[in-house]
Amino acid sequence: MKSPLKLAALALAGTLLAAPALAALKEGTQAPDFTAPAYLAGKAFTFNLSEALKKGPVVVYFFPAAHTAGCNLEAHLFSQAIDQFKAQHATVIGVTAGNTDELADFSKETEHCSGKFPVAADAGARIAKEYDALLPMRPGWSDRTSYVIAPSGKIVHVYSSLKPNRHVQETLDAVKAIEK
Repeated sequence: MKSPLKLAALALAGTLLAAPALAALKEGTQAPDFTAPAYLAGKAFTFNLSEALKKGPVVVYFFPAAHTAGCNLEAHLFSQAIDQFKAQHATVIGVTAGNTDELADFSKETEHCSGKFPVAADAGARIAKEYDALLPMRPGWSDRTSYVIAPSGKIVHVYSSLKPNRHVQETLDAVKAIEK
């Protein structure tokens, strides 16, 4: 028979794993600026958030790792919707601390990003830490958390869920709601 303490610990662990991730950065706070090595259609460049914000809102979506099932789906969904984001003058950037050596290929493969938006490498999960977007069950990897940042640099929407299906619609709706 298991001890009551062990049972309580197992129940708590199960609850934490089943619960949706909660991003600590709240709407209305200033988004931390960052610069990171990135890839667009397999070509390397340096992404800078403050420069991107000069052009309009920015969707920064953190994902655990390139070439994993949920991340593949999420990237594909963003690539399919990218024209809708561009119509709102929004930039989309995927950021990950996992499998960063695979991002050049991931950015150009048609079943993923299709060369339609960039993905950035977050070595050591430095950016994810600033955004409180770390994956609890895999230290050093990014969680699946999406932020919409207004041109002012303020976070206007946060959506955090390991399920990739709603991130595109959540962020697109938030971008459309930004007063121009």
